[in-house]
Amino acid sequence: MLNVEEIKAALTSQEDFLRPLVQKVVQDVLEAEMAEALGADKGERTESRQGYRSGYYRRNLITRVGKIELRVPQDRSGRFSTEVFARYQRSEKALVTTLAEMYVQGVSTRKVKTITEELCGHAFSASTISELNKNLDEQLIAFSHRRLDQEYAYLIVDARYERVREAGHVQPRAVLIGLGISWDGRREVLGVELANRETETSWKGFLHGLKERGLRGVEFVVSDDHAGLRKAIREVFTEAAWQRCYVHFLRNALDYLPRKGDDDCLTELRWLYDRRDLEEARRDLAGWLKKWSGKYAKLCDWVEENIEETFTFYRLPRAHHKHLKSTNLLERLNQEIKRRTLVVRIFPNAESALRLIRALAVEIHEDWIEQHRYLNMELLREQRKQQQRKDAA
Repeated sequence: MLNVEEIKAALTSQEDFLRPLVQKVVQDVLEAEMAEALGADKGERTESRQGYRSGYYRRNLITRVGKIELRVPQDRSGRFSTEVFARYQRSEKALVTTLAEMYVQGVSTRKVKTITEELCGHAFSASTISELNKNLDEQLIAFSHRRLDQEYAYLIVDARYERVREAGHVQPRAVLIGLGISWDGRREVLGVELANRETETSWKGFLHGLKERGLRGVEFVVSDDHAGLRKAIREVFTEAAWQRCYVHFLRNALDYLPRKGDDDCLTELRWLYDRRDLEEARRDLAGWLKKWSGKYAKLCDWVEENIEETFTFYRLPRAHHKHLKSTNLLERLNQEIKRRTLVVRIFPNAESALRLIRALAVEIHEDWIEQHRYLNMELLREQRKQQQRKDAA
C-alpha cells in the first residue's frame, strides 16, 4: 500500500508538477458533476435527461499549488450548483496528496471513486469515472502521436527502467525516450514509449515510429553505447553522425582501471572533452596515452580503440559542444522522472507507468517550448555554409 505521507513529502512541494494536474482533475470533476446532475453528457441524447447546459462562467481557485482557473458549467434552469469549491477549500491539503496518490497509482476506478466522494460529497458512477480516466489517456496519447512537422537537427535518445507488476511478478520495463532540438533552437520531447527490454528491435520500433510521425532532417544523434541502440540508429538514420556519450564512456573506462587506480588518470582523460577542436583533443590524447600506457596498458588500449566515437561532437559549432557531447540533457529529464517514480517504487501495471511518465514528459516539454531557445542554430547554419563554400572551391 502506498504511503500517502511519502507522496505528500515528495510531491506537494513541486508546484509546477501538481498545478496543471489539480486544474485538470477539478475541471473534469465539475464536468462530471454537471453530467450527473443532468443525467446526460454534453450533446448526449437520452430520455433520462433532466435539463440542458448553458455555457460556463470562469472562476479562480487559490490552492497550495498556485492559482488555477476553472470553467464552471451552468444549466438553463439555474438549478445546478457545485460543492467543489467549498469542500476544496476545507480539505485542499488532503486533495493535493490524494490526487498525487491517484496519479501515481494508475488512476484506478476505485481510487478515483474514493477521491471524488471526498471532494464532492457524493459518488459518481463507475462509467463516469472511467470516462475521466479515458480523457486523460486520450490527451497523453494525442501528445505521443502528434505529427512532428519541423526538422530536428539533433536527436538525443536513452532509456531508463521502471519496475512494473505483471501477472503477479515484478518485472523491469524499459522506458524509451527521445528528445529533439529543432532549427529554432528549442528542445522538445519527441517520444516516450514502454518496451519489455532495451533491444535492437525495440529501439528500431521506437525510432521508426518517430520517422513515421514526421521526424526528418536529423544530422546528429547522441546516445550511449548500447549495442542494439547503435545498430538501430545506423539503420534508421543512415546519414546522421553518431556521438557516443562521453559520460557513459568515462564510466565504462572504470572497468579497465584497477580499483585503486590513479584518479589523475581519468581526470586527465576527462579534460580531453574540453578542448577547442578535434586536432587539439587528438594531440592531448597522444600525450595522455604516452603518460599512462606503461602503468595502465589495458585501459589505454581500450581508450585508443574506442575514443574516436566520443569525439564526433567536435564537428559541431563550439558553442554546441557542451550540450551535445553527452546525453546529459536527457539525463536531467530522467532525474525529474525518477524523483516522482521513486514514490511509486512498483507500478501496478504498465499502463499506469506509461501514464505517469508521459504526463511528466508533457509538463517538461511545455516548459521547454515556453522558454527561450536552447541553442543558437544560426551557428550550425553558418558552419554548413562555410563547408559548402570549401567543397565548391
